Amino acid sequence: MDRSLNPYNPGAGLRPPALVGREAEIEAFDATVARTRLHMPNRGMVLSGLRGVGKTVLLNDLRGRAEQMGWFVAAIEGQRGEQGEDAVRRKLGRELLIAGRQLNRRGISKRLRTALGSITSFSVGVTGISLDVSAASGRADSGDLETDIGELVEDLAEALKEKGLAFALFIDEMQDLDQPTLSALLAAQHEAGQRERPFYIIGAGLPSLPAVLSEARSYAERLFDYRRIGALPNEVARKALREPAKKYGSDYEPGALDLLVDAAEGYPYFLQEYGRAIWDIAPNTPFTCDDAAAAVAYGLARLDEGFFRARWDRATPAERRLLHAMAQDDGAASNTTSVAERLGKKLSGIGPARAHLISKGLIYAPDHGMVAYTVPGMAPFIRRQHEAAASGKGA
Repeated sequence: MDRSLNPYNPGAGLRPPALVGREAEIEAFDATVARTRLHMPNRGMVLSGLRGVGKTVLLNDLRGRAEQMGWFVAAIEGQRGEQGEDAVRRKLGRELLIAGRQLNRRGISKRLRTALGSITSFSVGVTGISLDVSAASGRADSGDLETDIGELVEDLAEALKEKGLAFALFIDEMQDLDQPTLSALLAAQHEAGQRERPFYIIGAGLPSLPAVLSEARSYAERLFDYRRIGALPNEVARKALREPAKKYGSDYEPGALDLLVDAAEGYPYFLQEYGRAIWDIAPNTPFTCDDAAAAVAYGLARLDEGFFRARWDRATPAERRLLHAMAQDDGAASNTTSVAERLGKKLSGIGPARAHLISKGLIYAPDHGMVAYTVPGMAPFIRRQHEAAASGKGA
C-alpha cells in the first residue's frame, strides 16, 4: 500500500479520519449553541476518561463548532508544577487578546468595545499582542483573580448575549489547573448560570476530574453536563477503521477487521495505531487476517516504544515497583492496602510514590482506598517490561 496515502492518524489530539461514537456529545453541544441563539441558558460540559479515548480530539471538534458559529472562544491547558499557574494565566491572557482582535472590527456594538477594554485590563503583562483598546478602568483590574475573571466574563457574556452568541473557554487537562485559577473559573461559571449569561466552560480531563471540581467548589457537580468518554463499541470501532480505508478504495476481510478491533479493545488511539500499521504492512487490499496479525505485532511494538514507554520512563524505580504491583489486578482498580502488602510495606510506606504517580498523571484514585492506571493497556505493558528484564533483554 502507498504509505503516503495512509489515512490513519495516531497522535496526541490529532483528529482521526472518522470521528465516530461521539455523536451524543456533539449533539448536546449543538443544542447549547441553539439555546444560546434563543437567549436560553444552559450548562457547560465536562469530558472525562482515560488517556487515548479521544477527549482532546472531541474537545477540539467542539471548539471548531463554536468558532464557526461566531462565538468568542479561548482555549487553555492545565499544567502542574511551580510554573504551571503563571503559564496558564499568560496563555489565558494571550487567548483572550487574540480572540478580541478577531472581534474588534468595524461595526461592533459599543458594549462589545467596552468589553474589549476589560480584556485589556485583565491581560496586563501579556506582551506582543494589543487590542488597540484602552483598559476599562475599574473592570477586571483589581488584582484579585476571582473578581477579575468574574467581571471579565460578565462584560463579555452580556455584550455577546445581545447577538445570541457566547463566550466559551475550552480547557484540556483541566484536573491540572492550579487551585486559585480553577476556583475562580468555577465561580464565574456559577454566577453566569445564575444570571443567565452565555459563558460556558467546556473541559476535558482524567476520570478524576469530576471529583477534582467538586473539591474545588461544592456546587461544581451541578454546573456541568458531565460526560464519561470511553472505549468505542465493537461496531463503532469497526466503522472507525473501515470508513477511512474505503475512501481510498481499500477494505478489510471480516476476520482481519475483528483482529484489529479486539486488539485495540475499542480505544480510539489504539485503533489509529493498528490502522496505520496494517496500511503500511499490507501488500494490497483487501487486508487479510495475516496482515492484521502482523499489524497487531507491529502496532503493539510502536505503542510500547512510544505511548507506554513515555509514561513508564517518567516513573522512578520506587514508583515503577508500585505500578508493577498494581499490574496483578490486570488493569482493574487496585486496593492500596493490597498493593502495599504485595510490596511488603505498610500503607503509609507507599504514600509518597502514590502521590507522585498521581501528580504525574500516571494513576488516579477512582474511589477511596483505590488506585488505577490512567492509561488503558498499562498492566500488560508492565508485565512485558518485567518479563523482558527477567530474561535480560532490558526494562
